[in-house]
Amino acid sequence: MKGWNRRRWLAGAGGWALGGGAWSAVRAATPTFPSRPITLWVPWAAGGATDISMRVLAELAGHHLGQTVITDNRGGAGGTLAMPILQSAAPDGYTIAQLPYPVFRMAHTHKVLWDPVRDTTPIIQVSGVTFGVLVQAGSPLQSLEDMFAFARARPGELSIATNGVGTTPHVVLESLFTARGLRYIHVPYKGTAEQINAISSGQVMAGVNSTGFGPAVDSGRLRLLATFAAQRSKRWPTVPTLRELGFDIVAQSPYGLAGPRGLPSHVVATLHDAFRKAMFDPMFINEIAKYDQELDYLGPADYARACREMLAQERINVERLGLARESTGG
Repeated sequence: MKGWNRRRWLAGAGGWALGGGAWSAVRAATPTFPSRPITLWVPWAAGGATDISMRVLAELAGHHLGQTVITDNRGGAGGTLAMPILQSAAPDGYTIAQLPYPVFRMAHTHKVLWDPVRDTTPIIQVSGVTFGVLVQAGSPLQSLEDMFAFARARPGELSIATNGVGTTPHVVLESLFTARGLRYIHVPYKGTAEQINAISSGQVMAGVNSTGFGPAVDSGRLRLLATFAAQRSKRWPTVPTLRELGFDIVAQSPYGLAGPRGLPSHVVATLHDAFRKAMFDPMFINEIAKYDQELDYLGPADYARACREMLAQERINVERLGLARESTGG
């Protein structure tokens, strides 16, 4: 019996050894991730605040990954054009994208083929932006009430730029103006840089954008009338919030990075660790501080949960505002 047990043990040990050797061979045949450059898609036009800060983040993360992280732009459609890229990309970690807040709203307001929860693998939440109402430095419009008064006196002449249909600035504008029975001309732009130039040159009378407008306000090119944050900005302490002005609106837009659906856990972990180190680098912190932003870190599991919550909350928001697909007929 003892000899039989010994023979059975040796057979098993040989099997384990063979299995271990086979597993080692498989691991040796599988390239370590990443073994080539990674592409980070930014769904905004080049030259804007988000594009610039994402390039800084990508460069820093590349140092930790040992591979270049290439940033590419796909601006337009309110920041949602990276979604088709993620939907069709292989889940290998070499295609990732910035995931902006509008994707969670657009899924309810437009007939799209993608779903921001179903078709992505959240990697990390990075930061968030708040928004503000802007006019040319020399504009006679000194407040939101001035804008409402102009729209009331001259219907259809007030032109206001945003970063796209269905974005947070657009939705807030609709809420502010339609509640008063007022009309304005909505002028969407692909990126912050284009919009800032349009406002400062007088092509449009006003604009609503993320705090990427910071340098233009600080330099005196633009004047900030109000922000959408919960509290006044430390950077512009004299500028009131919408809530202070009597509007029960606080609008912030968290963003992060995501890969295609089905991204392996070890790839997610590798990307997360590299980008987490990058986002806490003083260089990146200083970069987003130029736009009045701070870090708002969430790891993969917490960010995935936040994405599900944002998608559910946006369904409620668009239905309340009458912007859901069923309400628009589109």
